[in-house]
Amino acid sequence: MTEAETLRALAALAQASRLQIFRQLVVMGAEGMTPGRLSDALAMAPNALSFHLRELSAAGLISQQRDGRFLIYRAAFDTMNALLSYLSLNCCEWKPHDVSQPVPPRRDLMPQKVMNVLFICTHNSARSILAEALLNQLGGGRFRAYSAGSSPAGQVNPRAVALLEKNHFRVGELRSKDWAEFAAPGAPLMDFVLTVCDKAAGEVCPVWPGQPLSAHWGVPDPAAVIGTDAHIDAAFTDAFMVLQRRISLFLNLPIEKLARLSLLSELQAIGQVTHA
Repeated sequence: MTEAETLRALAALAQASRLQIFRQLVVMGAEGMTPGRLSDALAMAPNALSFHLRELSAAGLISQQRDGRFLIYRAAFDTMNALLSYLSLNCCEWKPHDVSQPVPPRRDLMPQKVMNVLFICTHNSARSILAEALLNQLGGGRFRAYSAGSSPAGQVNPRAVALLEKNHFRVGELRSKDWAEFAAPGAPLMDFVLTVCDKAAGEVCPVWPGQPLSAHWGVPDPAAVIGTDAHIDAAFTDAFMVLQRRISLFLNLPIEKLARLSLLSELQAIGQVTHA
């Protein structure tokens, strides 16, 4: 990477919204995101988003690809890696290393703990399913999301599946299941348990192994909406947008740096956020 290219990339990233967009696309990896999903996830006006996407594209930091009617934006990892290499060129050459001493492991190369998150809803057919799919794909490998219900429906709501597929989310592993599955011996230890419906929040939950942090992220039930197909689809989209916004905020929390009570307060605050 040349000095001019480096300066252009750094100038593009030296703005809060563009840095936020780039980090979101890095999290998404090869999946990328449409402008609509980026706008919703970052609560950014479409015209402002378009401007920042053009700036990042001009700096070579992102790429775009047409997929049918949609444009998919992705982080340009080759450019990112070249920028990091340029910035670290000749790093620390001034200090010779004593070969008789072992080289300490670099903290940034140590594998991060994958944190488990369980989303709870009474029937585990719509809201908790949407949250599971969102976090698994947006979490960039830092989180493993699960979902369950106190009285599972036994099948995933077809509208939830259709909405996820429309937005390019994976649906193959999604299933409606009982929350007792995650309280049984040998179940994954949860770091977070988040209820997404008011009824489940008021029920007596199992004793979760591992003492996870719990918070309520209540979302109106789209499956309970009565009306035309358009009204019901709009309710599912609203639930999807609210959960996407909250999960985006969750992913940007400095979890490793926050004390337990501070983290709990942040989780509870996120539960009050809507996409509006």
